[in-house]
Amino acid sequence: MLNINLLNKEFESRVRLGIMSVLIVNDWVDFNEMKKLLNITDGNLASHSSALEKSAYIEIKKEFVGKRPRTSYRVTQVGREAFQKHIDALEAMLGK
Repeated sequence: MLNINLLNKEFESRVRLGIMSVLIVNDWVDFNEMKKLLNITDGNLASHSSALEKSAYIEIKKEFVGKRPRTSYRVTQVGREAFQKHIDALEAMLGK
């Protein structure tokens, strides 16, 4: 029997799914690189990353490099575990 309740609602958005997928395989990813990889707008990345940060799934680091601000992201251990459970639930639904 399929149990869709095992899927994490935080990852239903394609943007959030993309952010997590990128961060699972990379240590830190900066704003511009993430935006380019996912082909999304500044606003989309900012709002979805903020939601993931509130859930403690990602960490956001803001710093200055010279006089330019730089925002970077990385997945937290809580986020890694939650995402793996989500992927496991998807695989179970697909019969893998």
